[in-house]
Formats: sequence, C-alpha cells, structure tokens
Amino acid sequence: MDYIVVFLASMLAGVGTGLVGLSAATAMVPLLIVLCPAFGGEHGAYMATAIALASDILGSAVTSAVYAKNKKIDLKHGMVMLVCIIVMCTVGSVAAYFTHQQVLGGFSLFLCVAIGVRFLVSPSSKERPEGEGAKKLTPSQIAVSLFFGITIGFGTGFFGSGGGMMMLIVFTAMLGYDRKTAVGTSTFIMTFTALIASVSHILIEPGIIFECWDYLLIAIATATVFSLVSAQFANKVNSTVVGYTTGLILFFLGAALVLINYREMLDMALMAESARLFGIYVAYVVIFAAILIVVRFTTNVPDYIFRKLLHVVAFTSILPLAFCTQDLRAALITQGVFLVLVIIALRIIESLPFYKKLFVEKSKHEVMVSFSAFFVLIGVLLAIFWEHKYIAIGAIMAWGPGDAAAAIAGKNIGRHKVSGRFIEGVKSIEGTVAMAITSFAFTLATLLILSPLAWYTAIAFSLLTAAASAAAELFTKYGFDTVTCPAVSALILSLTILI
Repeated sequence: MDYIVVFLASMLAGVGTGLVGLSAATAMVPLLIVLCPAFGGEHGAYMATAIALASDILGSAVTSAVYAKNKKIDLKHGMVMLVCIIVMCTVGSVAAYFTHQQVLGGFSLFLCVAIGVRFLVSPSSKERPEGEGAKKLTPSQIAVSLFFGITIGFGTGFFGSGGGMMMLIVFTAMLGYDRKTAVGTSTFIMTFTALIASVSHILIEPGIIFECWDYLLIAIATATVFSLVSAQFANKVNSTVVGYTTGLILFFLGAALVLINYREMLDMALMAESARLFGIYVAYVVIFAAILIVVRFTTNVPDYIFRKLLHVVAFTSILPLAFCTQDLRAALITQGVFLVLVIIALRIIESLPFYKKLFVEKSKHEVMVSFSAFFVLIGVLLAIFWEHKYIAIGAIMAWGPGDAAAAIAGKNIGRHKVSGRFIEGVKSIEGTVAMAITSFAFTLATLLILSPLAWYTAIAFSLLTAAASAAAELFTKYGFDTVTCPAVSALILSLTILI
C-alpha cells in the first residue's frame, strides 16, 4: 500500500512540476505524511520532504530542458533570485530539522489547499507585455528579487514546497516574464535548490537513505517521467486550461488530506459550533452587502467611495469570527468555507453585466484576488494571535479605516502629490497623513478596549503601528496594501506580548 501511495504522490508531483513549475512537495509531502505510516515517526515529515526534494532534482531538470528547447528560460534577469535562493535553502533545511513535525506537516497540507485556490482564482498568471522582461532590471525589481529570493530560498529548504509557485508569481507579475518562460526559469532554479536542499536533509538525517531508499527510487523515477510528459503537454495547450486543472487537483487533494489528517478533531460539537458561527457570519456579511447593493444602484455614490464601503464590510468581518465563538477551529472552518463559496460565486457572475456595474475593477479578477488575499490574511492572523485577539483586530483596524481616510482625503484635499519608482501612480501627502491619523485612532481604541496594556504603552504602539501602516500603504503596489498594511501592523503589535 505504501508503494502505491508513493507512486501516486510522485505522479501528482511530476504533473504539477511539468504543468506549472510547482515544487514536488506541494502534492507529495501531504500524501506521504497522511497516508504512509512510514512517515509518521518523529521525523516523518522531514523525511517525506527530503524524498520530495530529491524527486524534484530530475523532475525539474527534464522540465527545464523541455522549456529550454522551446527557448523559454531567461536566467539573465533571474540571476539575483537564483543566488539568494541557493544560499537560503540550505539555511532553511537546517531550521526545518529543529521544527516540530506537526508544524511542518500541517503547513504542507494547508499550503496544498491554498495553492489550489490560487489557481482557481487566477488560472493564468498575470503577465506583462511580451518583451518587457528583456529590459534591464530596475532597482525596484532588484529589491523584489532580493526579498523573494531570500524568503523563497528559506521556504524551499524549510518546508520543501511553495518555491516553484512563488517564483512563478514573482517572475510573471513583478519581473515581466511570460508564463512559459517563468515556468522554465523557475524549474531550472529548482533543479539546483532541490539538489542542495535534499543533500542537506540527507546529511542531517542519514536514515533517509537507509530506511527509505526504495521509496526514494520510486519517487525519483515516477516524478521524472511525469514531469517530462507534463512539460511537453503544457507547451502545447492553453495556459488557462493548465491553471484550472492544477487548481482543481490541488484543492480537492489538499482538502481531502486535511479532513483525513484532522478527522479526530472534527467532532459533532465542533461541527455544530461551526454551523452556528457560519450562520452568524453569513448573515452579517449578507446584510451589509445587500445594503451596499441598494446604495450602489439607487444613488450616485462615487466609485472610490463605494470601494471603501466594501472595505468596511471586509475589515469588520473579523469581529464575528473573534467574538462569536471561543473555538479557533470553528472560526477557521467558517472562514475557509465562506472563502471557497464566495470565490466560486464571483467566478460565476464576474462575466455578467451586473457584476461590472457593481464593481469597478482596476485589473481582471481584482476583486476576487484582493478578497481572497485579505480573508486568508484574517484567518492567518486569528490562528496566530487567537490568545491575543487584540493584535489581529488591531492590525486589521490599522489598515481598514485608514485606507478609506487616505482615499477620501487624497481625492478631495490632496494638493501635495508624491510619486516615484517605489510608489504606484501618484499619491498625496494629505492622504498619507489622513491614513496615519485614522490608523492611530482606531488602533488606540482597539488596544484600550481589548488589550491589557497601560494607556501610555497603547499610545506608543499605536503611533508606531499607524506610521508603519501608512508607509506600507504608500509604497505597496498592485493593490496588495490589503495584505502588507495588516501584516506590518501585526508584526509591530506582536511585540506587546513581550511587555
């Protein structure tokens, strides 16, 4: 039975690598740790990751060879990321060995679901005009390459997964590669990172060779064959078909494995609590959404004001999750189910005239992508700071009201404009100041009401958080301030735990 599981896991890994440059561990590690008893020991997840990395070596090599044959590899502009990733993946391998295996294995399960959702939301990666990636890297692109090279490299060594997906996003959305060139370049880099990370894993835990040599050989051979076949297929078909296929496979695979792995935690009491919370949550969102729809079609409210009203519904949605249950699991189940249902609904209606009248999108799928990123962030913040909910809520409040204030002030009284290579478009000093002031007020109110901090400590942290959130909003591009502002704010507020 174990051999069959290893074969199927390796097959899925090879298909993912060949189609869209996914790391083998995205599909392989969850299957091995859940369905194979051999990987359930003290360092089972670590050994599964090592096998996945080893299978990635030849799988990525043959995939990159196919893309190279079609002239779809560009190392000239990926060299910065290549160097950073190679250096940091070794560091991540060492850190992974000393990490609790439930953390390592659990992450891989949810990562599989998350990447599946990502492809269902946006099956075709965002691409800039062909040829733009051939220009010399700008300072901002170098900074992007350094940042993501370091983080992806560490993640590749630590988790053994996610590197290929992240490289694909960075290469297409930020460095101007077309999708096929991005896949070819990322798999070329993965060939070396997988080699370094797998060797590091084996040197740290030599038992991988002696105890799992048969699994290792099956994984390498299977993943290599299916990577080769999938890469040839991917170079001949439409990228949207490839994206949807990958998304469906990873989402349902990950969801099934999460249910299997955590089946003992899914008792009837939890299901009842989740159903109750889901009802409250849906009622909260639907009531406010209905009001906004009426406002949209019965008034002449400006587009930018309506966008911020949508943000109000989004950022206040953390409140029912935080205060209407004492069970974190129920909150996360509610958030996850709601997110999937809304993504499906938006995909169905976004081509309708009604949708285009309701939402004014700056780019294709903007509402869906922004919605997904923000609601995933809420779930992550609650999971991390459930025992200190004021941090999660404060981080969201530091962004939401402040972002609305920035838009209104910038539009109506913004006289002193600021722009630059690190700023998207043209913004105003008045808008940034308005965001800082509003963020300070809402963060302070949150800390004074919900946290145990003394008033003077709350003021100090509110000032720091407001300044950081306003700066993050000013310098964030592509509409991802919905993620960067709360993330930066949470990082600062988390320091209050030490006081």
